Amino acid sequence: MVERNPEISVVVPLLNEQDNIGPLYEQITQTLSPEHSYEIVFVDDGSTDKSFEVMADLQKADDKVRIVRFRKNFGQTAALSAGFDHAKGNIVVAMDGDLQNDPADIPKMLDKLDEGYDVVSGWRKKRHDNAVTRLLPSKAANWLISRLTGVKLHDYGCTLKAYRREVLDQTQLYGEMHRFIPAIASWSGARIAEMVVNHRPRTAGVAKYGLARTWKVVLDLITVNFLGSFSTKPIYVFGGLGLISAVGSILLGLIVIYQKVNHGTDMSGNPLLMLTGVLVIATIQFILMGLLAELLVRTYHESQGRTTYVIREIIESSPSEDKHK
Repeated sequence: MVERNPEISVVVPLLNEQDNIGPLYEQITQTLSPEHSYEIVFVDDGSTDKSFEVMADLQKADDKVRIVRFRKNFGQTAALSAGFDHAKGNIVVAMDGDLQNDPADIPKMLDKLDEGYDVVSGWRKKRHDNAVTRLLPSKAANWLISRLTGVKLHDYGCTLKAYRREVLDQTQLYGEMHRFIPAIASWSGARIAEMVVNHRPRTAGVAKYGLARTWKVVLDLITVNFLGSFSTKPIYVFGGLGLISAVGSILLGLIVIYQKVNHGTDMSGNPLLMLTGVLVIATIQFILMGLLAELLVRTYHESQGRTTYVIREIIESSPSEDKHK
C-alpha cells in the first residue's frame, strides 16, 4: 500500500505519450527510490493512443502509481490542477510526460526547497526546441511576464517545478495559468527560487503546443496581472478609467463651447460634441462597473469565508504559559 502522506508527489500531465511513459516511470523510480517516500500521479488528459493502457499496467505492478483519467482533453492547466488536487505529498513536483524534463533534477530541487524556499522553478537554459515556434515566443513571453508580474524568472513555461503543498492550496488555476503559479504564489508572500535544469530533445511522440498558444498566454497574463494588483480593489481600475473619461469629456466640452462662442461653430454638427457625450456616458459606465465589481469581490470573499490576506504562521504564548508570568 502507498503511504497515506508520502513525502513527494510527482504529478505528470500527459496526452498521447505512450512511448514515453514507461521510460519516464523508470527514471523517476530510479531517482527517488529508496531515499524518499513518494507517489507518481499520472493525469491522462484524454489520450487517444495506448497511454492509459501503459499507465494501467504500471499501476497494477506498483501501488505508488496513481492515475487520474479525464473523459476528454481539457488542457495542461486542468490536468495539472487535477494532479495537484489528488496529490497526497507534502511536496509536489510537476513535470512533463514527454521525457524532455529530467527526473534527475528532482533531488536538486528538493535540496533547494530545504534552503527555505516555497517554490523552485526550473530554467531550461539550453533548450532543444524549434527556434521559431517555441524559443523566440517563449523568450518574449518570459520577458513580458517578468515585467508585468514583478517576479523575475527566465522560464515561466518550464513545467518542472517543485511546490510546497500549502502554496498550491492557495492557488486556483484556469485557462493557461499554470505557468503563472510562481507569480501568484509570490503575491501571497511565498519565496521563489529558480535553478537551471536539464532539457532533453524529444525522441518519441509529437509536440502538442506551438505559436497558437501564445495569444492565450497573453490574455491570461492580463487576467493574472489584474488579479494580482486589483482583485480586492477593482474600483481603482474602473474608477481610474472613469476619471480619465471624465477629464476628456470636460476638456472636449470646453473646446466645443469655445468654438461656439468665438467662432459661431454649429453645435449640432460638431463631432467633438458627440465625442463629449460618448465620454460622459463612458464615465458613468466605468464608475458603475467599478461599483458592481466591488460588490462582487465582497460577495465572493464573504460568501466563502475567504480573507484578503494569507498568514504564514502565528506565534503566541499558550494560556498555561501566561498564568506563570
